[in-house]
Amino acid sequence: MTASSDQAAIGALTQRMVTGWAYGEAETIADLFVEDGTLILAGVFCNGRDEIRDYFAQAFEGKYKGTQVTGKPISIRSLGPDTAILLSSGGVLEPGETEVSAEGAIRASWLVVRREGQWRLAAYQNSPRYDAAAGAGAGRAA
Repeated sequence: MTASSDQAAIGALTQRMVTGWAYGEAETIADLFVEDGTLILAGVFCNGRDEIRDYFAQAFEGKYKGTQVTGKPISIRSLGPDTAILLSSGGVLEPGETEVSAEGAIRASWLVVRREGQWRLAAYQNSPRYDAAAGAGAGRAA
């Protein structure tokens, strides 16, 4: 899995998420996942691509309407020839924002697997990002 092409394909998942979000395409985001993939956000648990698609379809009509998302890889580690963990930093941009607020900033873990030659998400989970020295912080799903 150390091939630079694999690392590039895994890292590109973050940009595919950003693009799907920019166009409000629940289908595009759901297709990042394997059929039995898992999505965990604050207060949200979706098991399977259909649940993930339904969640985002509703969210893009509700709480995420007009928002954008940003995310950049922090690290990629191989867990085997067809499995890796991608860690990223990002968050949701509210309408008019150009930078993620401290309250909206997150760190995420992406468990990725290669299936049928493509890297896809087996599981995605994020947590609020905050300054550990401050000892507290707030955040929301992204």
